[in-house]
Amino acid sequence: MADPQSPVTLPPLDESWSRALCVVAHPDDLEYGTAAAVHRWVTQDKTVTYLLATRGEAGIDGIAPEHAAPLREQEERDGAREVGVEVVEFLDHHDGVVEYGLPLRRDIARAIRRHRPELVVTLTHRERFAGGGTNQADHRAVGLAALDASKDAGNRWIFPELEQEGLEPWSGVRAVAFTGAPEPTHGLDVTDHLAPAIASLQAHREYLAGLSRDYPAPYVLLDQILGGSGERQGVRHAVLFEVFEL
Repeated sequence: MADPQSPVTLPPLDESWSRALCVVAHPDDLEYGTAAAVHRWVTQDKTVTYLLATRGEAGIDGIAPEHAAPLREQEERDGAREVGVEVVEFLDHHDGVVEYGLPLRRDIARAIRRHRPELVVTLTHRERFAGGGTNQADHRAVGLAALDASKDAGNRWIFPELEQEGLEPWSGVRAVAFTGAPEPTHGLDVTDHLAPAIASLQAHREYLAGLSRDYPAPYVLLDQILGGSGERQGVRHAVLFEVFEL
């Protein structure tokens, strides 16, 4: 008899698509687990592109923003390369004070029209992460804007200036998948993709060096995060998503 207290295994994330756009606020946001899913997709010959709202310039207490921005930008490019992603773009919104609104929606819609993804992946826009931790303001703003921009991109009368830039409407986004969500709806087995994900996080050397000494090492942290999700899914490692179908 099944344990009535055990969580129900989630259905697998639909992977019948060829292009995904990952939209997050900061360098390293994708490296806390999502990169394992990205590596799985790249090995399936899918095209995955990264779009970051900021350059993470406010993320290292001991390094001034004007010096941290190029450093963290390069670390993100290095980390993306570890999981096979070659295209990494930045929007130049300001780290720590990203505002949800029309400019952010327009910028993300522009990227969606340009890259024409079928799946958009982002961090949860909920107030709390899975596990109960309070979500950060930039994450919430970018997650919600990514959801709205996925619809905006298909409407020629919203942000008509994008069409004037030569970007035709794109209504091909089938779903937006949020990682870190407190109530996930789908799972993805990434058991064979832990090592590249660890290397992707380790590429953020200066950022990690600025954290407290008792902060877990990348291999410990990712094994814990992905292992906990995997236990729910009945596999060794997994990434969980809250999926909004459009």
